[in-house]
Amino acid sequence: MRAVRRTLNRVLIGLVGLVLLALGGSVLAIGLGAPAPSWWLHDGRHDVLLDESERTRWRDAGWWWPVIIAALAVLVLLCLWWLVAVVRRRRLAEVLVDTGDGEGALLRGQALEHALAEDADHLDGVQQADVRLTGRRTTPRTRVGLRLEPHVDPGTALDDLTTGVLARTRDSAGLAALPTEVRLRAVKHRAERVS
Repeated sequence: MRAVRRTLNRVLIGLVGLVLLALGGSVLAIGLGAPAPSWWLHDGRHDVLLDESERTRWRDAGWWWPVIIAALAVLVLLCLWWLVAVVRRRRLAEVLVDTGDGEGALLRGQALEHALAEDADHLDGVQQADVRLTGRRTTPRTRVGLRLEPHVDPGTALDDLTTGVLARTRDSAGLAALPTEVRLRAVKHRAERVS
């Protein structure tokens, strides 16, 4: 699923880039004096984008400008959302593990996330653990979300996580440090009627 999304994203970015390059290049070429092709919207170098009749056609219609402004605002927001989604780094793809021989090995980030989550799931009173790796492959950071049973002391669970799970992971990967942000949430059980 992730590979399909990445491929689709790259194809869309490529298509948008080609369309913008073709339009921008055509406008530049015609502006510099090249002959306009037959399919082009305007006749030549001194033709304007919107002539006076096109600009004033809908002047008296009260709905025209609010619709145009709303459509452009939605388009800008969609473009910004897409840009943020593309630029934002979601997960760390790989971690460089020190093998002790001066070389190093690459460990898939998803495999390390899964191992950390499995290890944290086995802590006393942890119902579910979610782990996400961020940062760089030589200096990874983790974000851990723990859903705790109601009877568990959060301080004890945090201590077990840091001195046990995270310390073992840091040592086994040969990392100098493994900065971690931990979010603890209590599991809410619904009240059940006892008869």
